[in-house]
Amino acid sequence: MSLGVVAVLVILFLIAAYAVTLYNGLVRLKHGVGKAWANIDVLLRQRHEELPKLVETCRQYMQHERSTLEQVIRARNAVSSAREQGDVGALGQAETGLRAGLGRLFALAENYPQLKADESFRHLQQRISGLESGIADRRELYNEAVNLNNVRIEQFPDVILARLFGFKEAALLQFSEAEKADVNLKALFG
Repeated sequence: MSLGVVAVLVILFLIAAYAVTLYNGLVRLKHGVGKAWANIDVLLRQRHEELPKLVETCRQYMQHERSTLEQVIRARNAVSSAREQGDVGALGQAETGLRAGLGRLFALAENYPQLKADESFRHLQQRISGLESGIADRRELYNEAVNLNNVRIEQFPDVILARLFGFKEAALLQFSEAEKADVNLKALFG
């Protein structure tokens, strides 16, 4: 084999190795987005299971607040539907509605001293508050993973492989301005 053929083979090998490295990096980022979403999904499911308990506990005391309780359940169902479909945009809107409903529910609970004193209510309030904090933290990690993925699939030379192998841009999990201000449940019941 001549020196020219060996040089061409070495160059082709280096190009192939570089392409494999780029591809594996893109795959790692794509799965990072999936993992971050799964971490949010776990907390959303837990909160989904706690909300009916909260509504039922409140219903026992808040006979005249039926519309607020129904709003929380409708918003809970919208979050669940968006989560199951993986629709990040719809999830952001549904989360905004759910947080607004919970805020109203907890504000109305102030008018019911027996409810505020109920051990089950206090436990659920603390549990949901903790889940809300966890969702906010994991939402930040998810958006960072999405940002890393989206930047990488647009950078040269990664963009070539990303388009060739169908890597897609992921959607950020965004909320309205009102949603960005976390509901401080402790302040509502301080």
